[in-house]
Amino acid sequence: MPAILNATNEVAVNAFLEGSIKFTDIPLLLRRVMEQHEVKKIHTIEDILKADHWARERARAILSEGRKLC
Repeated sequence: MPAILNATNEVAVNAFLEGSIKFTDIPLLLRRVMEQHEVKKIHTIEDILKADHWARERARAILSEGRKLC
């Protein structure tokens, strides 16, 4: 779960810095991605990298949908 939180946060902060979302949208995006994540046991570094990649892609997809985050 920490990898999901970190990856999503990086995407969210970058979107904020680019002016795509408001500062107050950051935790809303974090919540949306975290709620969609299926918790799994981590066995290898590849598992962590896959989780990181999934979270970044999911966060970007949510942002590209253009709908309200709340």
